[in-house]
Amino acid sequence: MVIEWRPAEDEGPMVAMPSEANWQVTFPGNLRWSNATQIVKGMVAYGAAAMAEIDQITRRLKARSSELELDKVWMEEWSREADRVAKIGDEADAAGNTITAGNQYMRAGNYYYSAERFMPPGEDKLAIYAKALRCYQGAMARLHPDIERVEVPYEGTSLPAWFVKGRGLGKRPTVVLFDGMDNAKEMSVIFAGLDFAKRGINTLAIDGPGQSEPLRLRNIPSRHDYEAAGIPAYNYVASRPEVDPKRVAVMGYSFGGYHAPRICAFDKRYAACVCFGAMHWNVYDFVKGHAPTDPRQTSGSTFQFRWVVGAPDNATGLEWAKKFTLEGVADKVTCPILILHGENDRVVPIEHAHKLYESVGSQNKTLRIFTEAEGGAEHCQVDNRQLGVDFIGDWLLKNM
Repeated sequence: MVIEWRPAEDEGPMVAMPSEANWQVTFPGNLRWSNATQIVKGMVAYGAAAMAEIDQITRRLKARSSELELDKVWMEEWSREADRVAKIGDEADAAGNTITAGNQYMRAGNYYYSAERFMPPGEDKLAIYAKALRCYQGAMARLHPDIERVEVPYEGTSLPAWFVKGRGLGKRPTVVLFDGMDNAKEMSVIFAGLDFAKRGINTLAIDGPGQSEPLRLRNIPSRHDYEAAGIPAYNYVASRPEVDPKRVAVMGYSFGGYHAPRICAFDKRYAACVCFGAMHWNVYDFVKGHAPTDPRQTSGSTFQFRWVVGAPDNATGLEWAKKFTLEGVADKVTCPILILHGENDRVVPIEHAHKLYESVGSQNKTLRIFTEAEGGAEHCQVDNRQLGVDFIGDWLLKNM
């Protein structure tokens, strides 16, 4: 079933970068900065960012946009605001104002995480990430003390995660939620886990191999056979008394739109699959496209994939990317599957969502395309994320 809402006299999709700034494209001609800024804007509704603070940051960025080291400029301005907000949080905490401190820490953590986004691997990146993690964890402890920080066993080590209990008694349906190439489990909790909990759905928001904390602090790279992480994640949630093992779904967003169907293709215990944004059918094409003459025309850093998979150089990373494909895999997905995509997605063209939908083997499959007219038309619905989360939550309760 393909669902695509359109108003009368629709003029079709808009995917090109506009020549003038709008709220989705803050920096015309600079996809990298615009996409990253929009991701932060998408967290405003959840208290993990504030428009006034984002406005101050982007004003300073625009004033410095002619400087040569743009990635350094980006890091400095987001860190500057994060430092300011984190200090307010520390002062509130010292005064015993726990909730106020938690609110500041949540925004500061998000700003720090954005600050290190384009920094190459190294001590400076780790130092800023450490600040982000301190603030994220401080926010979770103060605002959501019932959410558990857990470790999922994985090949002799473990993967960090947050377990969010759904409302209600007894065994509940559960979502194992993997984030993307440059996201974090804490973001997953805030925009999805808390919402799912209201619906009676448990969530295991996990950083998998090559993601956030495992990549930065545990040197655990990504891999094409992501069922290696999906299998122990299922084992973990199925062992918990709050979980109905027959009603466990796996969900991934952005790059997780590759991970989730890959996992379901090889672990049939999962009752449903959700792609919160399809990923490129062949990741090789995506990675190759991230090496243009002008890096401003990419949505991410030119080093990102090489770093995520642990390749020694870009050429090797590009070769490894050939393994990341759903060709010969998607047809093995037989559980109910939901694919969401935005018609204006500037990171993953919409044809990849249609390709995935056409290729999966499930007889119960839904492709939901969000249009510009209704909102949610950007990558992973960051321009109106609640639309996507609502659709997912309703679909999950009916399909697992």
